Amino acid sequence: MLEPGDIPAPMFPPRLPWLNVAALRMDKQRGRPVLVEFFDVCRPESHHTLPYVKAWHDRYAGDGLRVISVHTPGFEPSRDEAVVRAEVARLAVEHAVVLDGDYEVWDLYGTEGWPSRYLFDADLRLAHAHFGEGAYALTERAIQELLAVRRDVLAPLRPVDDPDAIVAVPSKDRPGVYCGPYEAGEVWAVLSGAGEIAVDGRCIEVDHAGAWPLVEHDRSTAGVLDLRIGAGVTCHATCFGVGLAREEQVAAAPPVSPAA
Repeated sequence: MLEPGDIPAPMFPPRLPWLNVAALRMDKQRGRPVLVEFFDVCRPESHHTLPYVKAWHDRYAGDGLRVISVHTPGFEPSRDEAVVRAEVARLAVEHAVVLDGDYEVWDLYGTEGWPSRYLFDADLRLAHAHFGEGAYALTERAIQELLAVRRDVLAPLRPVDDPDAIVAVPSKDRPGVYCGPYEAGEVWAVLSGAGEIAVDGRCIEVDHAGAWPLVEHDRSTAGVLDLRIGAGVTCHATCFGVGLAREEQVAAAPPVSPAA
């Protein structure tokens, strides 16, 4: 796995599909910082980080930053180029997106999970990297340093994104439909097709493939999920996200705090 240091940016393989821009060559980006983030439109973690990536494009493109999202599929629906194109449009992603359906870019970077973030300087040498959610302020300060600009960084968009937040480890994701006990701050499902699902007796109309938020708690909560999938809809995974730790969780176990 790449680490910050004197490491050159890998070149993008030719003939990959690009969204929002004509095909980009990494060597043609020399002279400006480049932020590369691996994501998947069907992964809840990518939905958490995407608002920051979009905001960095909005805030710093005019100062010279190039933002590139690499879409590498982790679930079956996100292997469908039409699904990815539709979700990129629905999520209002305006910066460059390259579709890495065969994991070519993923393998060049030695990436091991979503999200993974790499910031290269104007000489296309790795200046900063982060793996997983969090570290948003660190990344933005690194961007500012490379651009020689200084302004307030984005405030945390969710309570669990605060660098001082103490969060509880959630239940593990489950393949397919899951009903039963869990511990989490939120519950998502990766869905495709069209139709109706029921979550704890509440009906949701599904009209696109992607990651669907099902349940959200103020803090990490022990609950019992009742998920029913109707005709025309396929559930590929049930996913659980971190939540702010309850007082008894903090007292019972060493705290887990995301990076700043």
